[in-house]
Formats: sequence, structure tokens, C-alpha cells
Amino acid sequence: MSDVNADEWVSSGHRPMGFPEFVIVIASIMALNPLAMDMMLPALPNIGAAFNIPNANHLQLVLSTFLIGFGAGQFIMGPLSDRFGRRPVLLGGMAVYAVASVLAVAAPTFETLLLARALQGLGTSATRVIATSIVRDCYAGRRMASVMSLAMMIFIAVPVIAPSFGQAVLLVTHWRGIFVVLMLYGVIALAWSVWRLPETLPETERRSLAPADVLSAFRQTVTNRQTIGYATAAGSVMGALFAFVFSAQQVFTGIYHLGHYFPLAFAAIAAGTAVAGFLNAKLVGRLGMRVISHGALSLYAAVAGVMLLTEILGVLPLPLFMALSALMMFSFGMMVANFTALAMEPQGHIAGTASSLYGSITTLIGIVVGTAIGQSFDGTLLPFSIGFFLSTLAALAIVIVVEKGRLFKPHHRPIV
Repeated sequence: MSDVNADEWVSSGHRPMGFPEFVIVIASIMALNPLAMDMMLPALPNIGAAFNIPNANHLQLVLSTFLIGFGAGQFIMGPLSDRFGRRPVLLGGMAVYAVASVLAVAAPTFETLLLARALQGLGTSATRVIATSIVRDCYAGRRMASVMSLAMMIFIAVPVIAPSFGQAVLLVTHWRGIFVVLMLYGVIALAWSVWRLPETLPETERRSLAPADVLSAFRQTVTNRQTIGYATAAGSVMGALFAFVFSAQQVFTGIYHLGHYFPLAFAAIAAGTAVAGFLNAKLVGRLGMRVISHGALSLYAAVAGVMLLTEILGVLPLPLFMALSALMMFSFGMMVANFTALAMEPQGHIAGTASSLYGSITTLIGIVVGTAIGQSFDGTLLPFSIGFFLSTLAALAIVIVVEKGRLFKPHHRPIV
């Protein structure tokens, strides 16, 4: 952030906060989602033992159910925020998250725990949608991409430390203690937002919740070539990432026998995403969103191809798997903020609804793809490698179609 003149970047839409505080607040509320997701990874065997779950693949439901609530909730959060403003919807979602954490702490059955996870996902759907909408309210174009990248740099650092944080909690208490920590973080983030985050959507720009108006906004979003194209492509690459997260505990402890060192290996891999967020924030203003994201998608495809080939040949030891996985995370980190900014670029007039649909589409596609790959885990990396390769090829094909074959080339106006 040192290269950014904070005074020049302060938008009147988020005063009295300055630029650094704005980025930190946005990142902190966005971080509710990955924190609730990744802190659970080392606790999955403990949860399985507590509820007598015999099939390890079924424990992936603790993760996928959370994402289902997250994906489904986004459909309504955007239209609500376009009608009532960003603050009330954001604060309501964070309150649901806190209550769901309490339910998870007290869950007597596995089914109750899954309900609590779905509600947690529902609550964090508000934080992700509203955070993106607030950034779009205040910034546009490459500035929006830079703000998102700076927020993502902090936001993406969470998956790096979350599994280790979860493991640390397990050293001093049982797995329910993780939900206590998640609840406390949610309450702190809620209090900070109440105190400092202003309403960024003026009364004059709010939209009706009449069915015809909502459907019109949905239609404008899904019929825009650039928005729907990048949403679908993002969902495809996200599917591979979800599959990696879903099966990470089984891969590192079952295939590579890392035991309690699993969170450290996961952190080393996830660090690639944080590095990517930092580099993207530095470079996007100079190179543009398309050059960076298209290059990253090409790297993602190359990594997928190498991983599949080495797994087929039986030469995928832990160091190579970790190197390829770190490159996967790095390339994803170079894509995610830019794909979001490209999808949202034509949708400034309906930012909340567009953000909702974008989030729902990417998350639900990612869940379907990721769950299909994760549930096919058979004790080897072959199902993941095949799924990673195919989903990445699909994303690359979609981007080529959206851009009409003109990859790496900036456009003066959004594609419609």
C-alpha cells in the first residue's frame, strides 16, 4: 500500500474512514468466510469421532454445507442491499453468523452442526456481497481492482493461518472451541462495522424490491456477456480450489502421512495466494485486469496438466505436489480479484444485485464441481488431478469465448 497516495484515493463514499482503514475493514468482514471455512480443516477427524461418522468423505459436508448456505444466501443479499442500503443487510448477516456460531457450539448431533454451518454460510454471504458492493459504490475500473486486490491480500492471508489457528485451538480445547473463536471474531467485526462503516448507497440510488424490478436486474446481470462469462469461468476454477480444500486433510494425512504437520503444509501452499494478492495490487493499475488474469488462467491450466501427468506416471512426491499446489494457489490469487472486477465493471447501476448473482453463480458452480471431485476421493490424487484439469480447461474455453479470442488485450469499454 506504500505506492498508493492515500489522500488521493479516499472516496467521499466511505468517509470518515481513510483509505487504509477502509481496506482493512472490507478485508476483515470478508475474512469471516475463509476463517469459518479453513479453521475447521484440522478438526474434521475430531468431529467424525464425536458423532461416529464412519466415512471420511462425509466429513466434507462440514465444509460444503457451509458453502451451500453461502452460495444460496447471495441471491437475496444483493437485492436487499440495493433496496434498504448496505449497512442494515451487512449488520444483519453478521448477527446471523454470530448466532449460528453459538448453535454450532451447542450442536447435539451432526445434523444440527450442518444446520449451524449452513446458517454461518448464510450470514457470511451478506459480508461477501456487501463488501464487494461497497467497494463498487466507492470505486470503479482499475481503482476498484486495486482496492479489491489490497483487501484480498489481507483476506487471502486468512486461509494461510486459519488451519494452524484451528490446530492451536485444538491443543487447548476440543473442536467446539473453534466455534467460540469464530463467534468472538464475528462480534468484534460487527462492532467495528457498527462504529465506523458508513452507508455507501445514497437513498436516491436505491432500487425497488418489486418482482418485476428484481427480475429486470437479474436479467441485466445474466445477459451481460462479460459478467456471466467471467462468473462462470470463476466458478470453474473455484471448483478445483474447493475440491483441494475439501480433501486437503485426507490428502496430507492419508496419502502423505503428515499428521499434525498438515496445517503447516497447507499454510505453505496457501501463502502463494497471499503473494499473488500483493503482486496483483501492485501491477493491475499498470498492466490491466485482462493481461494479469488471462496470464494467471494460462498458468493454472499448465499446473493442472503437469499435476495430472505426474500423477498418471506415479511420480508425484510431496515436494512436487506442494510446489504445484502453491502455483495453483498463486495463479488463483492473480485471477480472483480481477475476474470479480471484470464481472462487476458493467454493473455499477445494480452493484448489489450483480454482486449477489456473481457470488451465487461462482460459489454454486464451485460447490457442484468441488463436491463432485472431493466425494470421488479414493485414497489417491487421480480424481482430483482429473477434475482440476477438466474444470480449468472449461474456464479457459469460457474466457476465450467471452473475449472472442482476444486474450491479454485491454478493452476501452466493458463487453456486453
